[in-house]
Amino acid sequence: MAHAVIVGTGIYAPGPAIDNETLKKLTGIEFDAARHEEKLGIKARHIARLSGLNESTADFAEKAARAALSSAGVDSREVGLFIVATDTPEYISPATSILLQGRLQGGETSAKSFDVGASCASFVEALDAAARHLMTDPSLRYALVVGVYNMPAYVREGDAFGWSIFADGAGAVLLERQENTDSGYIDGAFVTDGTQWNFVGVYAGGTRLPVTRDRLEKGEYGLQLLQKLPGDRNIRLWPPLVERLLAKTGVLTTEVSHYLFTQINHSVIEEVMQILNQPMEKTTTVMDRFGYTGSACIPMALHEALTSGRIRKGDLIVMVASGAGLAVGASLIRL
Repeated sequence: MAHAVIVGTGIYAPGPAIDNETLKKLTGIEFDAARHEEKLGIKARHIARLSGLNESTADFAEKAARAALSSAGVDSREVGLFIVATDTPEYISPATSILLQGRLQGGETSAKSFDVGASCASFVEALDAAARHLMTDPSLRYALVVGVYNMPAYVREGDAFGWSIFADGAGAVLLERQENTDSGYIDGAFVTDGTQWNFVGVYAGGTRLPVTRDRLEKGEYGLQLLQKLPGDRNIRLWPPLVERLLAKTGVLTTEVSHYLFTQINHSVIEEVMQILNQPMEKTTTVMDRFGYTGSACIPMALHEALTSGRIRKGDLIVMVASGAGLAVGASLIRL
């Protein structure tokens, strides 16, 4: 049986780190930095827009992808599948994955490319799709999955909520189809509730709400928080989803070496680990340095855990991601 095995990872965050006090000065916003750091765990972030960099989603994705290819020692032209996981694409159309393929392969090839847009659950959804492609298609050898986030491009002036939380970044994983191995993607479990679409998102710019002068003048564009998000949402959703995934695969919580969660709230991750009866040593958090990078945060945390030696070859890893709308996904993989 063929398996989809992670053979390379890479990350990218634009410009210098911007701490909370510097962020206040650059944006003119006010928020309780001490409470922000204590509860959410966010101490710094990288934002191209505030660093004067002419970079956006496709640039972040390309740099993370090149780092993943380099770490695996694989030529980009060997990749047969490109998936970009994001809800902040370079353009509405064409797909960012198509741009990525063009930058990495330099022209027409037989590769397949598409984007996955499931809000901040996009990477876990894309990883599942890529793995199943590799496991069922003998003609594919490598698949590149990039989770990328550029939400600060949509943050409006004076939005303390948006500026204090969201950040730029990208994380890439290179998957290889391998036979006769115990490593690789095992399975996923998912939750969707489309009735919760009207909490937070980028609503203007699509077919329902085209960008018009009137809409711009009313401030009805960019990142919009329409309703306050329930504070216990992830605490309520993550543990049952993890338990469902592990029951589905016949794995015990104690057999899992490491758990990775959406990097938006450190205190929530602590509570979820307590519910799962697992020590904090079995998770990695990166929001202290990178802020909240949405679709990129899971692969960025995975890369950090790998490069720091917190996880190793053969380890069982659970990755859980939440996205607005509502979409939640969990993946189980053996490195």
